[in-house]
Amino acid sequence: MNTWKNWSGYQQSAPQHILKPNSIEDLQQIVQQHHKIRVVGAGHSFSALAKTDDVLISLDGLQGLASYSAEKNQSTLWAGTRLYQLDDVLTPINQALINQGDIDQQSLAGAISTGTHGTGAGLPCLSALVEGFELMTAEGERLTCNREENHDIFQLGRVALGSLGILTQITMQNRPRYTLKEQLRLCAFDDIKKNLDTWKNQHRHIEFFGFLYSDQVMLKTLDETDAEIAPRQAEFPSEDAILTLCCELTRHLPALNPYLQKLLKVFVKPTTYVDWSNRIFPTPRNTRFNEMEYQLPVEQGMACLEEMLWTLRQHKAPIFFPFEFRYVKADDIALSPFYQRDAISISAHQYHKQDCWQIFNLLEPIFQKYQGRPHWGKLHSMTQQQLCELYPKWDDFMQLRQQLDPQQKWLSPYMQRLLLG
Repeated sequence: MNTWKNWSGYQQSAPQHILKPNSIEDLQQIVQQHHKIRVVGAGHSFSALAKTDDVLISLDGLQGLASYSAEKNQSTLWAGTRLYQLDDVLTPINQALINQGDIDQQSLAGAISTGTHGTGAGLPCLSALVEGFELMTAEGERLTCNREENHDIFQLGRVALGSLGILTQITMQNRPRYTLKEQLRLCAFDDIKKNLDTWKNQHRHIEFFGFLYSDQVMLKTLDETDAEIAPRQAEFPSEDAILTLCCELTRHLPALNPYLQKLLKVFVKPTTYVDWSNRIFPTPRNTRFNEMEYQLPVEQGMACLEEMLWTLRQHKAPIFFPFEFRYVKADDIALSPFYQRDAISISAHQYHKQDCWQIFNLLEPIFQKYQGRPHWGKLHSMTQQQLCELYPKWDDFMQLRQQLDPQQKWLSPYMQRLLLG
């Protein structure tokens, strides 16, 4: 029996077939032979987007650089390329992603299809940096989609959850390679509330990690620099090792949670690193977790976070992981959580050995109260009836989806409930 599970182990299924084509011709043949298909990248989504009992296709056999333009700073990449592979792919042509998140395990197509993002008040999600893509339709036809060709599919399809077809190649708008200075320090939460609105415009990237029982947060900034390379140094014990230990301790002894979190100043020391952007953006994430993330109007972000923290304290919630608070610029993509509004992204994580919904059931109504839109790749319980009210172009997208896939080849039971109700 075939088995599949995502990175955290929360999503599991038994597909009839797990197929890995090694050429575009192999992929076409598979698409033409099967009537129900889902595609998986790295399995790093926490939601059930890739879960299926039918045919599951991995694009790991379609990786690397297809072509590039030095003049435009653009690269066309095979969709199965993992983000961590881009160092080897883009460095020889002096290109780098304009922005990136702090996890680099995802496939490019998976990251694009779900609106994956980093942080920066003036920087959009990865999908908004797409200049074109090739889409394989339910009939196996290959469509070139950009601002000139098949513009309607390009405009609506940059965040499509794999529901329009299979992304095979993606053209990214990049920039010449650049170095970033990362600074991490502890900061009083009161100072964050007073100054963050100013600080967000003083740094290329800014985010903070807030804990349930600490009045201090971990503040992280990234800025372009010409300083000499000074890379991260391996530490012992690593941050991941400390995080795993604390999660295990508080899982078995919940009463320790407030005390451990108040020891932040023992574990977190001010650091400064300088390195190429693709080496600064990603942070090792070996402690497994499940995640819920919502994108909120900028003006609602801090109030939402404070209500979340207050609610969890009232319920003595068993959670050690910090909450991540980031900025993302608005875009014009129909199903992007950042459609036509600058956003605050707030992420809640729960250790994978603990019941995440014990926490998420408390948080989700608060996210929704503040007009939040869920990250498509993270856990949420929103229905089609709720989602369509959050996206002004929802009906336009669904009309195109029906036109491209009338037989619902790309829709698993989860996807049918999510998009069609």
